[in-house]
Amino acid sequence: MRIPDYSTLRLLVAGDVMLDRYWTGSTTRISPEAPVPVVNIRHVEHRAGGAANVALGLRALGASVELMGRVGADDGARTLAQLLDHAGVQCRFEEDASRPTIVKLRVLSHHQQMIRLDFEDTPDASASLPVQRFEPLLGGMDAVVLSDYGKGALFNVPALIACCRRAGRPVLVDPKQADFAVYRGATAITPNRHEFERAAGVCRTERELVDKGQALLEQMEWQALLITRGEEGMTLLERGASAAHHIPARAREVYDVTGAGDTVIAVLAACIAAGLGWQAAAELANLGAAVAVGKVGTAAVTLAELAQAAREADAASSAGRA
Repeated sequence: MRIPDYSTLRLLVAGDVMLDRYWTGSTTRISPEAPVPVVNIRHVEHRAGGAANVALGLRALGASVELMGRVGADDGARTLAQLLDHAGVQCRFEEDASRPTIVKLRVLSHHQQMIRLDFEDTPDASASLPVQRFEPLLGGMDAVVLSDYGKGALFNVPALIACCRRAGRPVLVDPKQADFAVYRGATAITPNRHEFERAAGVCRTERELVDKGQALLEQMEWQALLITRGEEGMTLLERGASAAHHIPARAREVYDVTGAGDTVIAVLAACIAAGLGWQAAAELANLGAAVAVGKVGTAAVTLAELAQAAREADAASSAGRA
């Protein structure tokens, strides 16, 4: 598989940014106060999550990235900005003192999540990213990613997609809202199977999944629809294509699926921005996801890791033909 040169690309990521905190330690006993394990915390780590993780994924591939999201006026926002600045992501944060920065705290022991604690307010339309500050950022961008975690930043997503279409920029969406009509006119969307079936209805067979996907593709005017299906791999549907393209999952030990969807859309968007076709882009996104689930917690996949995965896939394919 050919890995494009991402270093000349500029991409804009907009959506729900969050800070992921990891508290890690050993578990050797049960609490005398309640039937729960006691974790002796030895290590504390901060990572960028949500749309911020997508931005880091694009930077790890070598692209230039600007990130737009909403944060609070708090330590979480400052920590997140430091992480992103260190990685070379240009932050365009909308600060809102009335809301906290979204924080997800995970307690881990022996590479397993024990509990996750979320710190966030109930989202509403007032959290939407302002169109008047989004649209001027589109100049010079090779592609746009809208990372929707349902936390409010993209409640006005139709207006943002319209901006991208007026500017002639490809816009790829990782969807969370149940009504896919809000994503009408996007270049492509990348739902997982649960998100797809919530919008299209339960699919009892692969044929039913493809038929419903094709219907949505035409109705919503997307160029492509990439459905991620976990251990069943991915299904790519393209407008005008005679058949669906099924991509088998790459066999790897799964440690943590956190952030795998971020990796999929980051690699897919970078490949489309670089001029690859949808099938080649989806194949590389599938490889990126396989690398991502082999890591613990939210983590970006580097260009070197993607290239190594591509070499291994090529070698396996050659051995299979021998």
